[in-house]
Amino acid sequence: MIRKHNLQFTNASQLNDPFDCHPKLLDYSNVPKHKLQGWIPERWWIEKEENDALNLRNNTWLCSLSKVNDSILMWAHYCYNHKGVCIGLDIDKVMQSVPPMFGEIYQQPLVLDVQYKSIIERPNGYCNTMGLFNYQWQTKAKEWEYEQEVRLVMPKPNSMYAALTPAQAKHSKKTWDMREIHHYIQLKGECFESIYFGINTDKHEREKIIQFVRKELNPHINFYQMRVDDDAFKLQSEII
Repeated sequence: MIRKHNLQFTNASQLNDPFDCHPKLLDYSNVPKHKLQGWIPERWWIEKEENDALNLRNNTWLCSLSKVNDSILMWAHYCYNHKGVCIGLDIDKVMQSVPPMFGEIYQQPLVLDVQYKSIIERPNGYCNTMGLFNYQWQTKAKEWEYEQEVRLVMPKPNSMYAALTPAQAKHSKKTWDMREIHHYIQLKGECFESIYFGINTDKHEREKIIQFVRKELNPHINFYQMRVDDDAFKLQSEII
């Protein structure tokens, strides 16, 4: 991400939570009476709408960001036990970097705050279509609330921005499921606002990143080192 100045979008069906963007988040059992006029049976409508919701999931790519940089759990889960980095982005400048042809439906990704719920409150799938799309894209279980996630959501991104990850490129597969393919947008250096180094980040690696970023990415970026709080189970950041 730092070396290539880009932001990765992952298919909604490929995330680490099987409930993410799932069509069963919506209730399609209450078919409106006007749809039942004629020969089309109720069961057909339910299956059609659930299938449309499944297709929406399979055709949506998103980028998961967070509002916080000091979560002990996220440093452990996503940063190799505090050995990695947390990259701070200026979201307004990120949106300005989105190319005009990135999406086939929307010009820019939707920016959605994830809503965390303790139970699946399934809304009626036949009401307020745009609101339902947002509900499907931004509803997660309460257990994930510590992430304070913000999502950039792009239905049907343009295939010209599709690419394999470096790890995928090493595989010799002849065909790929289109849902396994990621999409990328190029970011201007000014989009990168800060970099936070984990408690266990190797010092030589840290210095290498600092030198590269100042020279190749953004000379005005802020660097921080995470430290253990002496008085609480908390992380603190110290500017470098």
